[in-house]
Amino acid sequence: MANPLKCNFCEQPATVHLTKIVNNKVDNVDMCEDCAQKKGVTNPGGFSLGDLLLKASLTPEAPATAGLRCEQCGFTQSDFKKHGRFGCPACYDAFSAILEPMLDGMHKGTRHTGKIPRAALERKSLYDRLTKLELGLTDAIKGERYEEAARFRDEISQVKQAFAPKSNTPV
Repeated sequence: MANPLKCNFCEQPATVHLTKIVNNKVDNVDMCEDCAQKKGVTNPGGFSLGDLLLKASLTPEAPATAGLRCEQCGFTQSDFKKHGRFGCPACYDAFSAILEPMLDGMHKGTRHTGKIPRAALERKSLYDRLTKLELGLTDAIKGERYEEAARFRDEISQVKQAFAPKSNTPV
């Protein structure tokens, strides 16, 4: 069972979900019913999604982040609020105190692990094993350890067979 989304403001289960898409950029805010009423979400002219995103990112222990500024590009929190995006890659480090709680509330975690198709992962594993075996074979030959080299050769042959496309025609 998936964990329900939490309100960005009070940690209660979120029942109001706002999404704003501008120039293929998606901004989300999740709120409980009470916070949605307090923020004026029921009145579309009475709230700014940028304000909500910024306020949602400020946890009770993080009000000291209000004066943050990126040392590389000079971007501030108010710039982030106004534009809805950062000025440079260094902003992600400069504003990490704001981003961590915001991302943690939106996702399972704050570290991107990526996705690799299972077949690609298996191919990479075989390729890594083959590379290691070939290095071992070269080392065994240089050291004149021919029995060990023969074992490496046989293992390399098995790995290469696993790499070969599966077909019904004999090779």
